[in-house]
Amino acid sequence: MATSTQGKALITGSSSGIGAVYADRLARRGYDLVLVARDTTRLQALADKLHAATGRHVEILGADLTRKQDLEQVKQKLLADSDISVLVNNAGTAAVTSLLDSNLDQIDTMISLNITALTHLAAAAATSFVKRGNGTIINIASIVALAPDMLNGSYSGSKAYVLNLSESMHHELSGKGVRVQAVLPGATHTELWDRAGFSVNHLPQEIVMPAETMVDAALVGLDLGEVVTIPSLPEAADWTRLVDARNHLRPNLSHKQPAARYLQAVRQ
Repeated sequence: MATSTQGKALITGSSSGIGAVYADRLARRGYDLVLVARDTTRLQALADKLHAATGRHVEILGADLTRKQDLEQVKQKLLADSDISVLVNNAGTAAVTSLLDSNLDQIDTMISLNITALTHLAAAAATSFVKRGNGTIINIASIVALAPDMLNGSYSGSKAYVLNLSESMHHELSGKGVRVQAVLPGATHTELWDRAGFSVNHLPQEIVMPAETMVDAALVGLDLGEVVTIPSLPEAADWTRLVDARNHLRPNLSHKQPAARYLQAVRQ
């Protein structure tokens, strides 16, 4: 087993699914780990397994990121531990019912985890990484960020926020030695679906990607220098065309006067 290290990777939501796979893959790439999740029993079992398989040092940090004091604990870890060079902002939850059929307390919790906690941790990591002139922040979004009519609009909106934040952070930090990647998985075989009250087995299986495959593809995207990685997208040029179309709109998004079609309506 290798004894040299790439530094530490802190991974949220790492007790299962995508987060656990990231833990495995980054340990095999030579990173020591800080695993964060609510279920410390599962975290410890994973930590023991990864240490035995890779020889990497693995810490666990039990935290419910919707609780302010727990979130603060993880933020302080990112700010204080100068060995952490990678943050995988993976913790999140989903909503699959319509807004009118949703429990708004649960929507509040989802927003707290998907948006508030992710933002605080990204900011803490960025603060620490900029001081050292290097580091990587991986934010797990979703393809629903590009499809607001899929699933619950609050959920897709939270993932659109993650995409927006990631692109903005890339613009802000790329010249300071900090890399930012947004990963937009499609339907992925994880426990997220069951927690949202919808079995992944009810989806057409040809659209469901194994978590291991998704993470492996996302890490290839990171190696390629992608800011936005969509593991299922066959043609990378399709994303480029979307960005080009968005940039085409940009010069005309703000003017002193409304567009002519609106002025015509006013004059009538």
